[in-house]
Amino acid sequence: MNRFDYVRADTVAEAVQAFAAAPGARFIAGGTNLIDLMKYDVERPGRLVDITRLPLGEIVEHDGGLRLGALATNATVAYDARVRARYPLLSNAILAGASAQLRNAASTGGNLLQRTRCYYFYDTSTPCNKRQPGSGCQAIGGVTRIHAIFGTSPSCIATHPSDMCVALAALEAVVQVSGPDGDRVIPFSEFHRLPGDAPEQDTTLKPGEIVVAVDLPERDFGQHVTYLKLRDRLSYAFALVSVAAALELDGDTVRTARLALGGVAHKPWRNREAEALLQGKPATRESFQAAADLIVAEAQPQAGNAFKVELARRAIVRGLEQAAAGTPQSITDKRIQ
Repeated sequence: MNRFDYVRADTVAEAVQAFAAAPGARFIAGGTNLIDLMKYDVERPGRLVDITRLPLGEIVEHDGGLRLGALATNATVAYDARVRARYPLLSNAILAGASAQLRNAASTGGNLLQRTRCYYFYDTSTPCNKRQPGSGCQAIGGVTRIHAIFGTSPSCIATHPSDMCVALAALEAVVQVSGPDGDRVIPFSEFHRLPGDAPEQDTTLKPGEIVVAVDLPERDFGQHVTYLKLRDRLSYAFALVSVAAALELDGDTVRTARLALGGVAHKPWRNREAEALLQGKPATRESFQAAADLIVAEAQPQAGNAFKVELARRAIVRGLEQAAAGTPQSITDKRIQ
């Protein structure tokens, strides 16, 4: 691990200023991802700006919905009574990820900013465009079991690892940020980037900007939801494919559908055409299969992860069936229901 300066900020303005004063600085809160990256020599920050004293840990009512402070821990959010009642999709997604110890430390803002778990990204002896732009992507044509099947580029096929973010994408959350140029609001669909020719940029944050809160909209999905996570083992594993499904039903007819996939792209993956296809359709397996077929039709897998196409198709159908029936995937019995 490299030598670095350490600064503890007491206000958002102090944090932004301390960051701007040291090129290569990083904000640190729970540190559950950043410290690993530093240990593996993937990240070599010259300064760590500790933001744990900032007043950003509360969950409050806001504009008809809820505002999650960036320093609210994953455990705090998952077990908050208001979140569990109004946004169970988010609570279940968080509880499907990591371990209890990590959820107690990891922050809301940090969850949005965690980096890929690509083998090659963590192995500094191999080329990686995310780690060193222009060096190449050894994952392409390599071991690709965990890699993306949507939104890839010739520069990168890595996936975003978060469970929480998949739910936030389906809920159409909004991210509040602050930086050298002031405050701004980023719709969740625009917060993360596809790799394109700049895979080293995971988000649309500008240099020095800090996440201060995540807003959940007034329109909530409290009944017909599920978070279905398929992985190599039942606990403490990243998703091969995950599905956040949320429906509003009028009797047996779909009024509104939200679908987001995890483990398959550089960002939580939504297909709004598939969501629109479900509107006005009966909540049946046939309707759900048609939506799933539309989504996976644009998949571009590698040889080692082609199985994800059919896995995603089946997961989408299963997730929509669970949501329609109001029988979400159990967070204690993780076997597929």
